[in-house]
Amino acid sequence: MVALIIILVVIAVVIVWAIASYNGLIRKRNRVDNAWSQIDVQLKRRLDLIPNLVETVKGYAAHERETLDAVVRARNAALAAPSTPAAQGAADTVLTGALRQLFALREAYPDLKANQNFLGLQEELTATEGRVAYARQFYNDSVLGYNTSIQSFPTVFFARMLGFAVRDYFEAEDAAKQPPQVKF
Repeated sequence: MVALIIILVVIAVVIVWAIASYNGLIRKRNRVDNAWSQIDVQLKRRLDLIPNLVETVKGYAAHERETLDAVVRARNAALAAPSTPAAQGAADTVLTGALRQLFALREAYPDLKANQNFLGLQEELTATEGRVAYARQFYNDSVLGYNTSIQSFPTVFFARMLGFAVRDYFEAEDAAKQPPQVKF
């Protein structure tokens, strides 16, 4: 009789642990998904600001066609990129480089530097970049917690059995870590 009670208690503890582990994994996976959607929202916001910025610069720097075209191409590539951390990271790297060159034009065109539309759009874009950086950090922190949970013993066996997979971090490529090369 005592052995039966011990077995039932052990089974009950295992069931409670399994339920708690499963719910914890679901909560962490949902946090990662939510964090990714926040990055996606900010990246789309930035992409929506770019056409206005390009149009503003066009009036002042019409002969800087190559720079403007590079920004438009980078924006279009970012819009078309798959919604995965690796693809978005690569697109973000190209777009960031193109935007750096666009902002470098303000030094060559003093009137552009003083244009209120340009300054307002630049400020909006800078604020959005800060939001992207925060969202990226939150996402990567969420991925760290989730990946740690599904790779920790003994949850690793339970997580594999239920199909929980490791998530990728959202990282900038090496090219984004280099200063821009601006040529006039």
